[in-house]
Amino acid sequence: MLKNLIPKLKEALISVLPVSLIVLVLGLTPLTGLTVKETVVFAVSSIFLIAGIGLFNLGADLAMTPIGEHTGSGLTKTRKMNVLLSVCFIMGLLITVAEPDLSVLANQVNAVIDPTALIFTVGIGVGLFLVCAVAKIAYRKNLSALLMFFYMVLFAFCALLIENGKSEFLPLSFDSGGVTTGPITVPFIMALGVGIAATMGGSNSSENSFGLVALCSIGPMLAVAVLSLSAGGELTYKLPDYSIADNVMGTVLSTLTHTAAEVIRALGLIVVFFLILQFAVLKLPKTKIIQILVGVVYTFLGLVIFLTAVNVGFMPIGFRLGQEMAKTDKVILVLFGLAIGAVTVLAEPAVHVLNKQVEEITGGTVSKRSMLIALSLGVGVSIGLSVIRIIFDFSILYYLVPGYLIALGLSLFVPGIYTAIAFDSGGVASGPLTSSFVLPLAVGVCSVLQGESAVLHLAFGVVAMVAMTPLITIQALGFRAIMARKVRERIAMKRILDAEDEQIIYFS
Repeated sequence: MLKNLIPKLKEALISVLPVSLIVLVLGLTPLTGLTVKETVVFAVSSIFLIAGIGLFNLGADLAMTPIGEHTGSGLTKTRKMNVLLSVCFIMGLLITVAEPDLSVLANQVNAVIDPTALIFTVGIGVGLFLVCAVAKIAYRKNLSALLMFFYMVLFAFCALLIENGKSEFLPLSFDSGGVTTGPITVPFIMALGVGIAATMGGSNSSENSFGLVALCSIGPMLAVAVLSLSAGGELTYKLPDYSIADNVMGTVLSTLTHTAAEVIRALGLIVVFFLILQFAVLKLPKTKIIQILVGVVYTFLGLVIFLTAVNVGFMPIGFRLGQEMAKTDKVILVLFGLAIGAVTVLAEPAVHVLNKQVEEITGGTVSKRSMLIALSLGVGVSIGLSVIRIIFDFSILYYLVPGYLIALGLSLFVPGIYTAIAFDSGGVASGPLTSSFVLPLAVGVCSVLQGESAVLHLAFGVVAMVAMTPLITIQALGFRAIMARKVRERIAMKRILDAEDEQIIYFS
């Protein structure tokens, strides 16, 4: 296993190094003035982040991807659609309820929405949309048409929120779509789609493999929008204490314990479902089961280390950087947002899982390198635009409405596989590092420029922006590929037509 882990650690090092170097270099300049303690904690957290991502990616290869694929193919072998859809709904509900990031979201709005009600409503939303995604594969429905319909419904609810004077819930509603599809649910759901599509996807099985995360991201947004309509009173927000505790080791141990419990709960549900299927349908060989269980251990260790490092080291430094950079020139602040967004997405663990799956299923047509470039550009632009919104104080809908219209419009002109990959990428890019580093950074900027009272209206929504921009950049990648192919075909045809007579071979 060690020889398999070393390449993963190297890949993680390359991913984490850019964001760590930017932060550490800034910490040595007068722009931020980080203390020695903050610098050391961040540097150590970066090392553990590399270890966590490496272990997680190895665990995803050994366990999460095989579990998802075997579960998908095993369920379809029953040839009973009601069983397949029922199990998918239950799995979507339970895995979402156990997702660690969702409890963080629920605690932000506990003053006006009951956290338990929110968590289960969002879980039901994901479960229902996972059913829709599986039904799409089974009945060969067009993903673009489904996305257009559900996003129109979502924007109709946004209009209702504005009409009822609850526009402050809008950023929170859109953020929930990115937060809910976290590092545990995404690899499993993506692999589940591969397993189901391999059996039921028909001639377009590679295209049908994607799109599950895209649809499951809509469920939480609709769920929070519906709940927000029934919420009483004004949404209040109290700035949490982001400072690094005096007793760093005590904080690390408490965070480690809490995170381990949440990850065990989430992974346990997936493993239990898989073992039930193993005894009932799959009957995989013992060696394969042992490999998967070893992979689950790697996944567990990787996620616990990753999430602990992010919460202990990256969250407080993100907030501090935001506060300090907000005091600089506004142009420098926007450029900083662009740069930090472009490199942060590289360190999201689920991004590597998606890129590997995309390259394998498309046979290299969509390479990991092109995916990373498109994601980096998209996320960089999203953070830069979010900083501009904080500076000038305007509604997030000025970004989201035209942004989603462009994304949905592009889906009419690019191959379906690019649309499916793009909308999946939105949920994957907005992972735990975004919510635990980029969001605190935006909160820090907003608290200085607009005050604590504006945080929910202006700082929240950054996760939604991170989830939206890859939809445009990756489909633009597909559009560019189409145009390039047409140009090549036109040039080739012109050469044939312009060929001289002596170059033509006549057969008697």
